[in-house]
Amino acid sequence: MATNPLTPLTPRRVLAALGTVAVLVPLAACGSDSGDGDEGGKGGKTELTVLGAASLTDVFQAAGKAYEKEHPGTKVKFSFAGSQELAAQVKQGVPADVLATADTRTMDGLKGETGRPAVFAKNRLVIATGEGNPKHVKGLKDLADSKLKVVLAAPEVPVGRYGKQVLDAQKLKVDPVSQEPNVRAVLSKVELGEADAGLVYRTDAATAPKKVDAVDIPDSQNAIASYPAAPLKQSEHPKEAASFVKWLSTPEAQKLLRKAGFQRP
Repeated sequence: MATNPLTPLTPRRVLAALGTVAVLVPLAACGSDSGDGDEGGKGGKTELTVLGAASLTDVFQAAGKAYEKEHPGTKVKFSFAGSQELAAQVKQGVPADVLATADTRTMDGLKGETGRPAVFAKNRLVIATGEGNPKHVKGLKDLADSKLKVVLAAPEVPVGRYGKQVLDAQKLKVDPVSQEPNVRAVLSKVELGEADAGLVYRTDAATAPKKVDAVDIPDSQNAIASYPAAPLKQSEHPKEAASFVKWLSTPEAQKLLRKAGFQRP
């Protein structure tokens, strides 16, 4: 039977109408929660968390902006630390999507936690000294001088392991005043004058040109650091994580890496 639109509203009809509204309002609210405000949802952005070696801090921040510009549906967030610290975080299940380390050894130790890694850059060591090189450090052998305050990274840190490798090859015994958890901590000690010299990556020394000098180490005495990146199997955004890793080898990303002083993979 058709309803007369002019039928007066009785108390019973008013209650029925209010009941209908009460049901529809929560449903509408639920619908909005799964829309634009939801990461990766319709109109939303996927947020990628990238765990990066400390030596990648500056270049990855620039790379993240470039990647977001090319992929407007993705936002990249970074967490930087020594590669060994990042590996521990992955094993502990810290939420993340991509891992980039300063050595293949650390990455290889996480085979069960990552997808296939790809080397996207290489690096070399230099000796960082105070601005103007006040102690006149010329090469590795000078680091063995007991009068020189030398700071190194701990041996479990990639740059510390590379440093030990080059010093051992030259049969040099160096007693550091401290062993730091990552390369940026080594650089900081030299910048602040708490050490006369330290072994860092060439790219790290380049981030503080007005505070430190970089003494080159001959290729025959140096070590090459390889940087691999891989998507993490625990990622909630596997497709986007794999896309970021692949992007690191594109001309755009490689241009940023060259500008920062990294070498071709």
